[in-house]
Amino acid sequence: MRIAVNTRLLLPHRLDGIGWFAAETMKRIVIAHPEHDFYFFFDRKPDPQFIFASNVHPVVLSPQARHPILWFLFFEYSVTKALQRYKIDLFLSPDGWISLRTNVPTLAVIHDLNFEHSDDFLRPSHQRYMKHFFPRFACKATRVATVSEFSKSDIAELYSLEPDKIDVVYDGSHSFYRSYDEDTKAATRLRYSDGKSFFVFVGTISRRKNLTNTLKAFEAYRNTHPHSDMQLVVVGSRYWWGDELEKAYSEMSFRDQVHFVGHVDSEDLSQLMNASTALVYASLFEGFGIPIIEAFSAETAVITSNVTSMPEVAGDAALLVDPYSVSDIAAAMSRISDDETLRNALIEKGRARKSLFSWDRTALLLWNSMMKCIKM
Repeated sequence: MRIAVNTRLLLPHRLDGIGWFAAETMKRIVIAHPEHDFYFFFDRKPDPQFIFASNVHPVVLSPQARHPILWFLFFEYSVTKALQRYKIDLFLSPDGWISLRTNVPTLAVIHDLNFEHSDDFLRPSHQRYMKHFFPRFACKATRVATVSEFSKSDIAELYSLEPDKIDVVYDGSHSFYRSYDEDTKAATRLRYSDGKSFFVFVGTISRRKNLTNTLKAFEAYRNTHPHSDMQLVVVGSRYWWGDELEKAYSEMSFRDQVHFVGHVDSEDLSQLMNASTALVYASLFEGFGIPIIEAFSAETAVITSNVTSMPEVAGDAALLVDPYSVSDIAAAMSRISDDETLRNALIEKGRARKSLFSWDRTALLLWNSMMKCIKM
């Protein structure tokens, strides 16, 4: 069988949540199925690390799909022609974008519909494109896969799909997230937070990730803990820095206790997670929330939101907060920093919880979903 995969997000040193999903699942699937040929559709010269096995055939298509007009040209013309040229039997798209002009059986992985629930989570041009095309992608696809029961229900309801057309495959956690010795933790604190204890925020800086309320909550926490030297380390690239976020940051009395470290590599992020007092992940909307289980694997306590998929992923192993309530987030920061017994109990629950999510399981579920497309 000839299987084509949209691999345009496999970019070295720039993998986001969906990029990691594509890399980790496809690495396992192509190795597990040497009897099939996999055609990876890139939009630029691929990095050799993503050619996972000898049955992977890299194909570079143009244009580079990084803008709504270029998305359209890439998927509706280049991908459509490539599916015909290589006589593809199945097309898998880990980021949900598909060709509307092909009859090749297609599996679209739609991680979430955050753009349907708010008008300011994305750039306006991206928002308009996705609201226009994603209902069409979902209906056109032979099947849809997604990463949580929450997202399955959301997609089925908003796009009027039969739930039986949607498979839940969940996300996984990387094996490099782990606990470190005390010397490594101390060195990490010295490197990132002037040697002080810290909360860690992880995520691309966008409105959806709710850094504004996290900053306000940290300020409120420090005001109620006058003798604390707790810091806040912000990990993630700046995708958005709007007036609301700028105002929240500029008005902080403790802004010199906030450390923006940008993107960090996997080993550093694992060390940051493990050395932190807690992950503060009060996102407004998630289809899954990979940092939650990464923190569980790094044996770190977690504060996360009580909305969308996050309670489903966290279970009873995190403090759940209203992400729109600064006081609620601040109170959770206080509880988790002041109560070592609570913190240790959450870490122990996280150890058990992480076993439910692995990339091996994700890859197997995704493969099963792919095979359902062929049988339909």
